[in-house]
Amino acid sequence: MKRPWKTRDQRPLHISLTLDFLLFNCMLLMLVLGVYIFINIDVTINSGKNVIADANLKIEAREYRGQPANGIENRRLLESGGWLEVLDNERNVVSTVGEKRDEVSQYSEDAIYEALENRKDQPYYYSMARMDEAHHDAGWLLLKIPRDRVKISINSDPLEVYLNQSVSFYVFVGTGLIILLTVIYSYWVARRIKKPLRIITLGLNQMTEGNYSMRIKLYAEKEFARIGDTFNYMAGVIERTTREKAQAEASKQQLMVDLSHDLKTPITSIQGYAQALVEGRGEDKERQTRYLTYIYNKSSQVTKLIQNTLELLKIDSPDFLLRVERQELGEFLREIVAETYGEIEQKNFDLKLNVPDHEVMASYDAELLSRVIHNLIANALAYNPPGTRLRVELMPSDDKIAIEIADNGIGIPQELWPTIFDPFVRGDEARTASGGTGLGLSIAKRNTEKMGGTLHLSRKGKDATIFTIEIPK
Repeated sequence: MKRPWKTRDQRPLHISLTLDFLLFNCMLLMLVLGVYIFINIDVTINSGKNVIADANLKIEAREYRGQPANGIENRRLLESGGWLEVLDNERNVVSTVGEKRDEVSQYSEDAIYEALENRKDQPYYYSMARMDEAHHDAGWLLLKIPRDRVKISINSDPLEVYLNQSVSFYVFVGTGLIILLTVIYSYWVARRIKKPLRIITLGLNQMTEGNYSMRIKLYAEKEFARIGDTFNYMAGVIERTTREKAQAEASKQQLMVDLSHDLKTPITSIQGYAQALVEGRGEDKERQTRYLTYIYNKSSQVTKLIQNTLELLKIDSPDFLLRVERQELGEFLREIVAETYGEIEQKNFDLKLNVPDHEVMASYDAELLSRVIHNLIANALAYNPPGTRLRVELMPSDDKIAIEIADNGIGIPQELWPTIFDPFVRGDEARTASGGTGLGLSIAKRNTEKMGGTLHLSRKGKDATIFTIEIPK
């Protein structure tokens, strides 16, 4: 089950955007709730200041003209700090119900009209009504309530009555906050997408300028992280391919230089001995035979050098056909050693062949592996004295197969080990004089690597030279 709360670089983009949208809605809901709570607090505070003491109190004088001196309404009025004044037709105060809080005993007509306007700066709220006919000695009933106990509004909406600001003000503020939150959310989402794209674009620009060592690091959703990994892999492949191409070009140039140098010496010798024969300097039969033998050996060396060079170039060719198959290796190795047994006996070498009795399966190209083993055995025979012990051993393991071709002969100088597999690298003077081309080990290593294996040189105990071939199981 996928967890949407994973870290950002482990989440798909659509889940991140969904979570962002849910977060935005939660913030929006909290904003609306906050505005609502603020309005309610504002209403509560202001209503506490401005409402009458008793919500059921009648504030119209006509409600009291039936029984102005007693009744439940009178009690509520008095508890709220108000009182009633009974006026005659001349607007003189005849009697009072409740505690009169001012000193006015007679009202002019203008004063009454002005008081009934109930302006905010008035100390009392006024309401006036004609008395019932039963009270023939009185003309009017005047109600007074302290102005701070009543708020007068021409708006009939009870919410708007108690708001400190107008409703449009709160709507404007709320709308502005929502728009601001939406802009912030949009910028946030756009930035989350734009930032990794900008890094990828920067990496591509670096690549187009030839900087193949460029690598990018993205902390973003899974899709962007996958693009970043693909970019880094592609950059690595291009960098490695470019480096290998440059090395191959340099290697080929060096190969041609070395080849021309190695061809020049035997060809010069052939020309010299051939010219001696043409000029008649080989007078006796024995000298002529020696000259011709030398010409033949040098021409064979040239032929072998050209063949090895062509084989080396063929290995690096894109058209090279590789036939790797999973097949039995033990009997295959016995057959190769059997093919060279005549040469081993002729050189008077002591052969030690160690191959397991059970079946050993491996993935290899039979023709290439045969050339590698033949080449390594031929090197041991060519550069070591008679009586040398030659060991050929097959050693299977869990994930690979190793073939060791070792001898206790003269060994290879340590200073040559770093370059021993390079083309045209030969050992000491004795090895150089033996007619080697310096391409055998290079060809053997390239063939092994073509099969997905490795070839390396080592020494251990009495074995002065150990070539180890490792191929996939």
